[in-house]
Amino acid sequence: MKMNSSSSAKRNALKRGLIAGSITAITYLLVVIITTPNLPYLAALTAAIKVNGIIVLGLAIAIGVQIYMSNYGKSLGCNIVNKREGIVGSSSSITLSSFFSFFSLVPLGCCGSWLLILSLLPSVFGSAFSVILIQYSKPLSYLGLFIVIGYTGFSAIKLQKGLKKIEKGKAQKKVSFMT
Repeated sequence: MKMNSSSSAKRNALKRGLIAGSITAITYLLVVIITTPNLPYLAALTAAIKVNGIIVLGLAIAIGVQIYMSNYGKSLGCNIVNKREGIVGSSSSITLSSFFSFFSLVPLGCCGSWLLILSLLPSVFGSAFSVILIQYSKPLSYLGLFIVIGYTGFSAIKLQKGLKKIEKGKAQKKVSFMT
């Protein structure tokens, strides 16, 4: 019976992770479509996937895995996500990675609405910093993806440690009942 509930918890967590990863990819691609009124949606999607396919896929997988681990851990009584850490660390790096990756689509004619944002950068950050942000948008988007993947790795380690503690506690309870 216990095995069945564990597999059910894994299935539910997996479903939630797949849904979250899919929503992440769909949201990214919808932003590309919405902000690219001058290109047919298929051309905009093709350009986004060719130029930023690793970013889109990486973010979707990392978010899906994070949601899976979080839900699976919660179902077993192991809370791996510190609310403040989880929301701020993960969300800000996802946002930055996506933000920078959109800049690399502008020269292709995609995300034309981002040109307005690019034109506002010098007034917000200053000219030199804005040039750096635009010039290095691709490496910065990969850096954001690396941070998201790193956070996912740390979450996996926390989950593994939490599960070991739970197993250790169960083993100690069995020993105390036997004596």
